Amino acid sequence: MDTRVEARDNHLKSADFFNTEKFKTLNFTSSSIKKLKENTYQISGELTMHGVSKEITLDAIYRGHQKNPANNKEAEAFQITGTLNRSDFNIGNDFPESLISDEVKIEANIEFIQQ
Repeated sequence: MDTRVEARDNHLKSADFFNTEKFKTLNFTSSSIKKLKENTYQISGELTMHGVSKEITLDAIYRGHQKNPANNKEAEAFQITGTLNRSDFNIGNDFPESLISDEVKIEANIEFIQQ
């Protein structure tokens, strides 16, 4: 987690929010991928975070295929975006929405490398 403010990062990692000492990982397991148009997809699946599992849907844009210069392996690149409510995962329940939005936007740039 990196918000570029160390004090905020530490607070987000605390029991007030993500409680990373107790919940060391979050997991997403896809159940379906639906092509919407060229290079654009919807990915549905189960997100487990903070001990809570919920079905979510994310948007994905295929960014292309290339050789990763760091490891010289073929890679497929995607940009993943979506929105979820932190309250659905019991995160930051002591903080009202007037202070911190319940809506959390997700953005991830990922690549898959064939092993």
